[in-house]
Amino acid sequence: MPILQTFGPQAARSSAAPLPPAAGAAAARRFGVLPVPSLEWNAQVERETAHLYERVKAVIPAVEWPFFAPYVKAVNALKRERNAVILAHNYQTPEIYNCVADFVGDSLQLAREASKVDADIIVQCGVHFMAETSKILNPDKTVLIPDRKAGCSLAASITGADVRLLREKFPGVPVVAYVNTSAEVKAEVDICCTSSNALEVVESLGCDTVIFLPDQYLAKYVAAHTAVKIIAWQGACEVHERFTAGELRNYREGDPSLQIIAHPECPPDVLAEADYTGSTAGMIDWVRKNRPRRVVMVTECSMADNVQAELPDIEFVRPCNLCPHMKRITLPKILDSLVYLKEEVVIDPAIADKARRSVERMVNLKR
Repeated sequence: MPILQTFGPQAARSSAAPLPPAAGAAAARRFGVLPVPSLEWNAQVERETAHLYERVKAVIPAVEWPFFAPYVKAVNALKRERNAVILAHNYQTPEIYNCVADFVGDSLQLAREASKVDADIIVQCGVHFMAETSKILNPDKTVLIPDRKAGCSLAASITGADVRLLREKFPGVPVVAYVNTSAEVKAEVDICCTSSNALEVVESLGCDTVIFLPDQYLAKYVAAHTAVKIIAWQGACEVHERFTAGELRNYREGDPSLQIIAHPECPPDVLAEADYTGSTAGMIDWVRKNRPRRVVMVTECSMADNVQAELPDIEFVRPCNLCPHMKRITLPKILDSLVYLKEEVVIDPAIADKARRSVERMVNLKR
């Protein structure tokens, strides 16, 4: 079923749009500041991190490990001292994803883990809307983001006021928000979704028409797989919209056996070239199950590094589009988060309460 209508900006608003204020030194006052640990590379650090380097040796050269290893050791020690957990998205770099994260996954997996964690502090290694989601689900926990400038072009493309205008224009039509949205937007919608459950969420509403925001390409993908009429917003991910069908055809011309798997945030002509389309979790599961000889993962580049760390025998062809916001998260910044407890995520309680309903509906959908 084609999309009924699209609304919104022709291009996403600046991904540097202002974010809600941080809590300043509030977390540091509650828990105290710790001494900065030693970051010296020596034989002891090498021994204590050798098992972790085994996880990433396929994607991190040995010459780089002496820089990463002291941070890895320090972060893992500070986590225990702080009773903290680290949630890392699939787009984080291998030394974070494989060596310091307690839970990894796509947005839905991380949202589910955030709702269950038993810790005083959550460090969200992803972008700002993910940290907000963790705070929404854990209002009594301290949630930190190592760099609060880690934004998102999708989240910046729409505001709560935009959602209210859509409701005025289409009274009674339910609104589904991709989880890549701010807490303010989540507070205005009926239910959230991720790329892995977007179709299920839309069809769970039992309506013939649904407003879907903010990703226009995910909306088109859902519309192609359901009889529900989709009213879409014209946001886009600045990473996925840069892929083109032409570059994928060029890859396949060089090797007809090459497998192409793509994320549904990509434009439709890109998805038409793919052998499989799915969420980040779905893409990883597809590679694990099918074990292709060579594969292109049409999504953020670091995900291929993380899968190759697990499956070193597979050759990943990388049309390497990096997310500049995800790459703001680094080991030194994670260490600073745990030492100084900076960049605490705070959300107005009235907004958080409303947003929690839409997020929990997504998390609990199958229950």
